[in-house]
Amino acid sequence: MKDRPHVQDFDWTLLAIVFAISGCGVLEIYSSTHASAMVGMQWRQLIWIAVGIAGMFLISRIDYHTLMDQAPALYMFGIATLLIVLVIGHSRFGAKRWVSIGGLANLQVSELMKLIIIIVLARYFSEVRTDRLTLIDLFKVGVLTIVPVGLILIQPDLGTAMVLVPVALIGIFLAGVEWKYYAVGALLIALMIPVGWNMRHHLKPYQQQRIQTFLHPEENPRGAGYQILQSEIAVGSGGFWGKGFSKGSQNQLGFVPVRYSDFILAALAEEQGFIGVCFVLLLYLGLILRLVDNAQKAKDRAGMYVVMGVTAILGFHVLVNASMVIGYVPVTGIPLPLMSYGGSSTAFVFLALGLVMNVRMRRFVN
Repeated sequence: MKDRPHVQDFDWTLLAIVFAISGCGVLEIYSSTHASAMVGMQWRQLIWIAVGIAGMFLISRIDYHTLMDQAPALYMFGIATLLIVLVIGHSRFGAKRWVSIGGLANLQVSELMKLIIIIVLARYFSEVRTDRLTLIDLFKVGVLTIVPVGLILIQPDLGTAMVLVPVALIGIFLAGVEWKYYAVGALLIALMIPVGWNMRHHLKPYQQQRIQTFLHPEENPRGAGYQILQSEIAVGSGGFWGKGFSKGSQNQLGFVPVRYSDFILAALAEEQGFIGVCFVLLLYLGLILRLVDNAQKAKDRAGMYVVMGVTAILGFHVLVNASMVIGYVPVTGIPLPLMSYGGSSTAFVFLALGLVMNVRMRRFVN
């Protein structure tokens, strides 16, 4: 067995896929902004990618067992920072989600909480010594997850709050649970659907609007329904081959909102067509499959849970974002990993990949 991990043990196939997706993102950000007042955003995205790569190498050098030993402290730190955001955070678009870092950049703390919840739940699941989770285990997992979810919902940020849930669900599935608990969970969800529908009038106005827009976007094509309708127009007008790089009218004329971020897949669909979207989605499929492969090769349960936690979050991001741009789910503000413009989200993905490389590098270490 190897005595020490080396960078040569990185999954370079996985990194090649990551860099290919990031490259597609930078090109599409350039295409979406070069003829607007936001010109130059691709350079800022490249800077964040470089920062993320540095963070990935750094976190890969810290044994993930050491990180998991500090899970309680990390969890308390994450909860404290979420509370700080609610008190002194910066607001944008009616949501208080960011804290300033020396006046140079704004950090979205909820992105940091994604990393923390992966480590915390991985430690908890790895310490379970039974073949099936008990009801007490499920309760503890629920509490660990619901506390940060609740604090993020208060910001409000429904999209990011939802992202934490798949980490718990995939861990519960892998740890094993009796079928009766699955049945009870399914029954509770079924019962909550009509209750939630009847309580929709008690939601905040913007949440009610999102639901109404999702169900009937054509009722307000110049208001609340504008985003999704323009996105669908862009996707449909691209056809099979697309209109060509920087030639999409919906994209270049600014009809698609936040075309460089949440709706970057719609801009890509218009300019590169069905074939271009398929290429990008195949890259994401390759990314997910490589992550699962790394989880299977982890030397212990802790490493497996860490990698599968990363897989759950990235897979959920891709599924929801792709569904959002074609109107299959409400607009949630969940970005497309590695492609959408954004410093905090880009840094999170590379730090999460650093955890994956951390596990992979130590799979043969004695």
